[in-house]
Amino acid sequence: MRTALKEWAVVVDALGTGAQILILRKGGIHDTAGGFQMDHPEFCLFPTAFHQQRESVIALAQERFDRSAISANGDSQIRIEYFARVADWRRLNSLATAECLRGQHIWRDEVIAQRFEWGREKTIHAVVLRVFRLPAPMLIPSLSKYAGCKSWLELDEEVPTSGTEPVLSDEAFEGKLRLFRRALDDDTSFCASGTSSLPQETVR
Repeated sequence: MRTALKEWAVVVDALGTGAQILILRKGGIHDTAGGFQMDHPEFCLFPTAFHQQRESVIALAQERFDRSAISANGDSQIRIEYFARVADWRRLNSLATAECLRGQHIWRDEVIAQRFEWGREKTIHAVVLRVFRLPAPMLIPSLSKYAGCKSWLELDEEVPTSGTEPVLSDEAFEGKLRLFRRALDDDTSFCASGTSSLPQETVR
């Protein structure tokens, strides 16, 4: 696998520990004119400190942010630990719908609102990922072509994906997937309840 998706290091950690199974994307300034597109069904997760901010994540995730091994200026090597497959993908056309996913991710409400409002189209993409841990982390050089505000990368190195193990059991993943789908199926009472699938002990 050479395709990689750039995501905040603290979010990659949340995905890798099973604390969340979804990402919310708007697209980078170097993405296509149509904004972010889910062009690949599977890819590696490429952790980045670019645009990452401590105050953008909920308090439960800020401790992990503080311990992050990636500096604000970037490192000479990138640690690739996870491989992901897309399990569901929704285009959310209202901020209220996006807010129904509160408790299923580590972003603060203000960050979701900012992402939703940014750009010409008032939308955001919610993507559910089944995440797998590589048998051993792979260190790759942090090349200049990987830098910048972009979503997708083509890595110079091939990342082997054989022998990967899911970070969540089938049962645990399906439970979180049901919560995601229920939050987006116009069940307003469920949305208003603020039901969370993000237990405190999983955010490390």
